[in-house]
Amino acid sequence: MNKSDLITALSTKENLTDKNASEVVNLIFDGFTDTLKKVGRIEIRGFGSFTVREYGAYTGRNPKTGKKTEVGPKKLPFFKVGKELKERVNC
Repeated sequence: MNKSDLITALSTKENLTDKNASEVVNLIFDGFTDTLKKVGRIEIRGFGSFTVREYGAYTGRNPKTGKKTEVGPKKLPFFKVGKELKERVNC
């Protein structure tokens, strides 16, 4: 399922216009993004949790040229699946 599938499913199930469903989905995604930027953690009981992991700088290699290059520190989102979701998928 991608974002447009989610919007279509929401508009069908809740009898919303595609525009309203799109606004709801964008509001949720924007809220997740803002919270991860500020707080660094989102927990949805029964589903899982999102955290931000920080990675330090390292020396990488350009696969095309083989030349070494410095890669700066970065933060990336990480998802850890919840127990309830894991059990539902493994049925």
